[in-house]
Amino acid sequence: MDPSDDDSQMTDAPESSTARNSLKMTGQSRRPANGAMLATAMFGSITANGLQISQRYTTPSSDNEVSNPLTRPFRDPSRESSVLANNVANNLSIETPQDGLDERLSDFMDELDDEEHEPTTPYVSTLPTGLCYDVRMRYHCELDPPKERRDYHPEDPRRIFKIYKELCIAGLVKDDLLNTGTLIPNPLVPIPARDVTESEVCLVHDKKHFDFMRSTSEMTPDMLVLLERQFDSIYFNTVTYQCALLSAGGAIETCRAVASRQLKNAIAVIRPPGHHAECNRPMGFCIFDNVSIATKVCQLDYPETCRKVMILDWDVHHGNGIQQAFYQDPNVLYVSIHVHEDGNFYPSGPYGDHFHCGGENGLGKNINIPWPTKGMGDADYLFAFQHVVMPVAYEFDPDLVIIAAGFDAADGDQLGGCFVTPACYAHMTYMLMGLAHGKLVVCLEGGYNLRSISKSALAVTRTLIGELPDRMEETKATDVGIETVQMVAMYQSRFWPCLYPKDRPQNVSDQPNAERMHDVIRYYQASQLRENHSMTSLTIFRDRLSKSFENQVMATPNFEQAIPLIVIFHDPPEIMGAPHPVSKKLDLHNTWLADGIKHYVDWAAKQGYGVIDVNIPKHLTGIDVDDGYSDEDKARRMAATDELAVYLWENYIDLNDATKLFFIGVGVAYQAIINLLNNREGFFERVTGTMNFIDESPLLPVSDQTTYWLSKWYKAHSLNFVSKNHLVWDIDRPKKPSKRFGNLVHSPVSGLNDMLTVHQEDVQDFIVARIGINREELRQGRES
Repeated sequence: MDPSDDDSQMTDAPESSTARNSLKMTGQSRRPANGAMLATAMFGSITANGLQISQRYTTPSSDNEVSNPLTRPFRDPSRESSVLANNVANNLSIETPQDGLDERLSDFMDELDDEEHEPTTPYVSTLPTGLCYDVRMRYHCELDPPKERRDYHPEDPRRIFKIYKELCIAGLVKDDLLNTGTLIPNPLVPIPARDVTESEVCLVHDKKHFDFMRSTSEMTPDMLVLLERQFDSIYFNTVTYQCALLSAGGAIETCRAVASRQLKNAIAVIRPPGHHAECNRPMGFCIFDNVSIATKVCQLDYPETCRKVMILDWDVHHGNGIQQAFYQDPNVLYVSIHVHEDGNFYPSGPYGDHFHCGGENGLGKNINIPWPTKGMGDADYLFAFQHVVMPVAYEFDPDLVIIAAGFDAADGDQLGGCFVTPACYAHMTYMLMGLAHGKLVVCLEGGYNLRSISKSALAVTRTLIGELPDRMEETKATDVGIETVQMVAMYQSRFWPCLYPKDRPQNVSDQPNAERMHDVIRYYQASQLRENHSMTSLTIFRDRLSKSFENQVMATPNFEQAIPLIVIFHDPPEIMGAPHPVSKKLDLHNTWLADGIKHYVDWAAKQGYGVIDVNIPKHLTGIDVDDGYSDEDKARRMAATDELAVYLWENYIDLNDATKLFFIGVGVAYQAIINLLNNREGFFERVTGTMNFIDESPLLPVSDQTTYWLSKWYKAHSLNFVSKNHLVWDIDRPKKPSKRFGNLVHSPVSGLNDMLTVHQEDVQDFIVARIGINREELRQGRES
């Protein structure tokens, strides 16, 4: 693509002030001879014609300019006040020593005149906001785009121009070629980009990486096309190296201008981006790690005023390059909010998970907030800011804040797949402006929808110059967003006192006689089943299953007899309680066990039916990692559950003499029943009916591949209770659920325990109707 084409008014504007102007800051002060104070602070910017524009802030030069309101009643009393004072003095018989008061007041004013006063300086709010943009950064583009691709490469040269043009149209930038409306009184001050030096690059990257990039400027186009195929998501041309120098140099000069307090804050509209570039290789559209290089330079140039730096990376991809650069640095706090998808989202791997918290001296200074899925929105990001980002930021107390501002989480960006609006970006910026006395720099990273990045960058820039963010429509975070943020806060709470809830002690599982509560509860359940119904544990002769499912499979003594048999696959019982508001500890006296399955087992045993109770624990021995809070590994858990279901079917269920066979599935565990229907030939021929309870887990269909009319059988022989708020009941669904999901019943309640309670009689009626017992016999059985 030709970077100088005229697509969407992509004017190079070589005469534009932004590409050539420089930034100069001066200060003057003087004290007049009469002792009154005069202070003038001057700052300036260079306009398109090279003239310096100055602004002065002046205090009064003599007492005549402003009279002191506190002295006015004494020096020039009004008639009314004099009459009032005389009346009060006469009534109280008190004489006012007016001469002594005037003398003391005169002495006080003389002392004020004699004191030395430092020249006043402008408020931070009066300082301008800066903008770094250089048209030459657009020259980095693809040499040989794939012929089968109709659109442009995501890292499109138009990205920075679209942002710059949006700022000009909004009147924030003085550019005669692009301004279409009224210019704001104090437009953005241009910050000239420069080439980063080799020594500056080598603060983050090794010399081999710098030399390699320099060598690309001497390669032929054919060599570069072949070379880019050896790298991860990178393209080269003969000016890529020069553009990368400008991008990193622009980030440096922008950060230096803010760190030295020449500017209030600033935005750097630069490319190529940098947060994926690692020490020894470019990757992910990134050549040099711009933000990391700028951070290192500022720490060297301003050791007293820029010692601690916070980097907030809201790009939808994890900034592996920045994390690598500062992983062991105690003076740089890196916080990344990104889509992780269990390590399957770019740049892939485990390094973006919440367990990577920094190394050695930097422990706790690396915070990853890894979204488990795409689709996150404004409320999720604000929830992360309110519960993790800002509490940690205040405790860290940085001297400079840099945003690695990728806008690929913006609504409309297809690569990111999230829904963050410009208003949300503005709110996040506004919160960060309260840190480091307002020293905030925004450096562009990713973002590949031209409209989304331009609107988002405009919202951020308007906030930088002092505009308040727009209102947000979405305020309720998703369940997955809340869970992720709380998980991060809990794990990071071991390093940050400000974070809650607190994580449990790391060595609690190593304590003598310490047991997981799910084991304790299952032992209690098993003992109750033995005592009440003489149930025994079925032995599992599989090395991988025997330990995990010890005491988890219980059966009545008659389960092999020629009687109806009910097999129940269920999730563990629910633990409900009121945790401590600070520590989040659950005390036993505030905790209850809700076991809805117990009533089903009691009823079936009283009817004389055989029962096999299969509890599917969320923690599987030898699988879960015991490191802080442990979430269930659903994939591995269900793989083990499917293996267990097949083992039970082949060794205990299919071989017995049961006259009627019923399966009940509760929660995620009901997948085991669907797996048997889909994969075990002849399974449905022995089964009389299935009943399932689905709360939050997705509906699972049966497959007609093995038996073409299996879905028809499943529809007629199932009773699937689906919670009140399940997505399947969404009124906007285009059509009714398929019969492959079985006979669906809309439950009036949510939560497995409540659903089990509400639908207990429905299940009993379903079973007895297929066994052949009439309703009168069932009623008498219930009464007895």
